[in-house]
Amino acid sequence: MDIKKKWIAATVAIVLITNIGTYFGSGAISSLIGRNTGTLTAAEYQQAEKWQKLFFVKEKLDKYYDGTISDDVLLEGAIKGMTSSLKDPYTVYFNQQEFSDFNTQTEGNYSGVGLQVKADGENIIVVGLFDESPAKKAGILPNDVIEKVDGTAVKGSELEKAVSLMKGAEGTTVKLTLYRTGKGEFELTLTRAKINIETVSGEMIDSQVGLVTVTMFDNNTAQNFKKKLDELKGKGMKSLILDLRGNPGGLLNECVDMASNFIEKDKVIVSTIDKYNSKKEYKSTGGDYVGLPMTILTDQGSASASEIFSGAMRDYKIGTLVGTTTYGKGVVQTIIDIGDGTALKVTISKYYTPNGENINKTGIKPDVEVVYPDSLLSQAYDRSKDPQFTKAMEIAKSKIQ
Repeated sequence: MDIKKKWIAATVAIVLITNIGTYFGSGAISSLIGRNTGTLTAAEYQQAEKWQKLFFVKEKLDKYYDGTISDDVLLEGAIKGMTSSLKDPYTVYFNQQEFSDFNTQTEGNYSGVGLQVKADGENIIVVGLFDESPAKKAGILPNDVIEKVDGTAVKGSELEKAVSLMKGAEGTTVKLTLYRTGKGEFELTLTRAKINIETVSGEMIDSQVGLVTVTMFDNNTAQNFKKKLDELKGKGMKSLILDLRGNPGGLLNECVDMASNFIEKDKVIVSTIDKYNSKKEYKSTGGDYVGLPMTILTDQGSASASEIFSGAMRDYKIGTLVGTTTYGKGVVQTIIDIGDGTALKVTISKYYTPNGENINKTGIKPDVEVVYPDSLLSQAYDRSKDPQFTKAMEIAKSKIQ
């Protein structure tokens, strides 16, 4: 099994109908683990005895269940049940289709409805929409709650399940049941489309202030970000506004590469500590924009890699954070390729900012708090009415020497 890049289903209920003790002989256990029971420790024997229950239940289903049984479906259900029972929305099992969709999205395109969502307690909340997407055209707004996908109820601990249900072949439809404060519950049927994700965009706001927006960290984000910085520098940029609002994160290595543009070589950008207390530091490779004045826009949709970047800029006093407190995802995942087209995404460590802070479930507070009014969320975006951008622009101009 290969461990891939790091990233920042219903549980099966079993009722036993016969005497398990008669089945758990030493021969069955030794067959299960491939060792003579005489070489097992007491703890190993107990573990083997517990997991033998799965094979016992499978045998009884084959013998007594009056219906069609698929070994593949049973196995997937058991594995998804294990990951779901952890109550960690970031630790999930991907079947072949889900893993394919996941890889496609990290490469910058996929078929779906164009929503960015997050887990918020027991709710799944919309935090962003891609331009020209089916979701945006249908009128879905940030902070809408997704309650059902094609009639299947979804909750915060089933985030990946909900995302998987919303994805699908281009041209197919999906029905969403949503809830909006002030409107109540409503339903929309969307036709899935190809979503081409442009993760980096930018422009000059005036002759000296540049604006770059990063919507997520995919395989190409760091490279495209550097190209955009070079482009804006060539147009006279002397101060940068970086918009990370609604950015749910993505690939850790892309975040580190992007942050390296502004941090001196060999300084720690982020460190991780796993369950064995093993620490790993990710250091800057150095860049051409050390010393460039920067102002960073954040909100509750800024998560994971966005928070790693923001935390490093804050700790090294490189950028001023404007907006509202970030989401608070201070854990790291890795993808374990199981080898048959399926994979396990599992939380493996906590991460810490350069000053040693873990922001899980607390987020990063901005240096200058500016709340985006709810009244503007239902309107087409107008930069001139955006109080967070207005404040960021004021600060960015003040930093120009």
